[in-house]
Amino acid sequence: MTDSQNRQAIVEKARKLKLLILDVDGVLTDGRLFFDAEGNEYKSFHARDGHGIKLLRQTGVEVAVISGRNSNSVALRMKNLGIEHVYQGHENKVAAFNEIIELTGITPDQAAHVGDDLLDLPIMIRVGLAIAVNDANFAVKQHADWCTTLPGGLGAVREVCDFIMQAQGRFDEVLNTYLK
Repeated sequence: MTDSQNRQAIVEKARKLKLLILDVDGVLTDGRLFFDAEGNEYKSFHARDGHGIKLLRQTGVEVAVISGRNSNSVALRMKNLGIEHVYQGHENKVAAFNEIIELTGITPDQAAHVGDDLLDLPIMIRVGLAIAVNDANFAVKQHADWCTTLPGGLGAVREVCDFIMQAQGRFDEVLNTYLK
């Protein structure tokens, strides 16, 4: 398959999407963990990723988060973004994935997953569009349909959101709301 045929196949998969599932550490963040002297954890989220999520949700695509770790900052950020399907502390991410699929009525081929590490592979092999961030583990990249040009935590999620909106013919509609 040529690069242009491969790109077209990825666009076709993105056209079908009704659900975007995101990992947190290494996807919505750069993967670094910060702790203060009292053991409080801090994470850094990119504002453009958050805005991209909001825009994508406005086009009717659901967004969910499945993380292997628990974090209050993740709960707060996802609440701020209006994401209802937030699963934390799930090292076995397939159970959370199955629950989201059942709750939403969306089929696995209508879902995409963005991951960066081996814990993400069980979902990536089940969805219609598997995406790895640019700085993902090499094995994750090997199992991805597409890799972002940007690294996790630094705009990769926005890149994914924009790509999905473009594939679904909704990006110009979103853009035009800012050009009025």
